[in-house]
Amino acid sequence: MLFREDLEKKEEYLAGGAAKSARSKGRRKEETPCNYRTEFQRDRDRIIHAKSFRRLMHKTQVFLAPEGDHFRTRLTHTLEVSQISRTVCRILNLNEDLTEAIALGHDLGHTPFGHTGESVLNQIHPGGFHHNEQSLRVVEVLEDSADRVGMNLTYEVRDGILNHSGKGFPSTLEGEIVRLCDRVAYINHDIDDAIRSGVITLKDLPKEAIDLFGDRHSIRINSMIENIVETSDGKGFVRMDDEHWESLLQLRKYMFENVYYSSKVKKQEDVLMVETIIRELYEYFVKNPDKLPADKQGFLERDDINTVVKDYIAGMTDRYAITTYRKFISKE
Repeated sequence: MLFREDLEKKEEYLAGGAAKSARSKGRRKEETPCNYRTEFQRDRDRIIHAKSFRRLMHKTQVFLAPEGDHFRTRLTHTLEVSQISRTVCRILNLNEDLTEAIALGHDLGHTPFGHTGESVLNQIHPGGFHHNEQSLRVVEVLEDSADRVGMNLTYEVRDGILNHSGKGFPSTLEGEIVRLCDRVAYINHDIDDAIRSGVITLKDLPKEAIDLFGDRHSIRINSMIENIVETSDGKGFVRMDDEHWESLLQLRKYMFENVYYSSKVKKQEDVLMVETIIRELYEYFVKNPDKLPADKQGFLERDDINTVVKDYIAGMTDRYAITTYRKFISKE
C-alpha cells in the first residue's frame, strides 16, 4: 500500500525544476492532508468532480450548433490538453499530477457559445471578461461545497489556471507546459474539425508549416511534442525552438483568418443569435435580479449585480442559455 508520504518521496526523483507537492505554497485555507493522495492529486480530483467541469461537455469549442457528433466541445478540448500536457510532462520528468490538475481546470470559466460568447460578455460587462480570470474565479469562489467556499486549491494549480493564457506567465514548468500544449491541442483539433466539416482542406493550410509538422493530425501533434521536449529538456523553461514556434503561429494565424472568423463556420445568423442571447440575458437579469435562481440571489450579499449576472451567464451551457432566453425573454 502506498501512502501520501510514499508518493511525496517518489517526487524527489523528478527533475530539478519540477514542482513538489510536499513543498507547495499551500492553500488559502489550511486543510488536514489526505492519507493517500498528494496535494496536487486532491486538486485534480476536486476539479473532475466539480459541476463546472461537467458543464464543459455542453459548451461550444468552435463550431456553433454543428451537424455531427464528432466535433470537439469544451470538455473534449480540455481532455486533449490534459493528454498532450501529461505526455510532455512525463517525458521531461516533471510533476504530472500538477500538470493534469491545471489542464483539467484551465477552461472552467469559459462562456457558452465559445469565443463568440466570451467576446460579447467582454463587451457588455463593466471591466471586461477574460475566461482565464473567470476560471480562477470558479475555483476560488463559485464552486461551493458544504464545507468550503470555492475548491481551495493549491497556489500552483490556481497560478497555472490563471496564466494558461493572457499576459501573465505561469510560475511553474508544469504551468508552462499547459500554456503551450493548450495551443498545440486547439490548433490541431480545430484543423481536424475544420477539414471534416469541409470548411478547409489539407491543401489550404500553409505549406511550410505542414511540411515541417506533417500532413496528418497525429503526426503533427507528435512532431510538436518531440520539438517541445527536445528544446526544453534540462532547461529552466518549456518551449519550442524558433522555427517550430513560428510555424505554429503561422497555423494559428491561418485558423483565425479562415476558420475562427469564417462565415462558413459561424454563420451570421448564428452569431447574431448568440449576441442577442448573451446581451439580452445580461440586461434582463441586471434589471430583474429577483428572477435570478435563489442560489445566485444569495451572492448579491457579497457581489454587485453585474458580477453576479456575469458569473451566472458565464456558467451556462449553450442549451441552458437558449432555454433561459426563451423562458424569460423570447417567450417562444
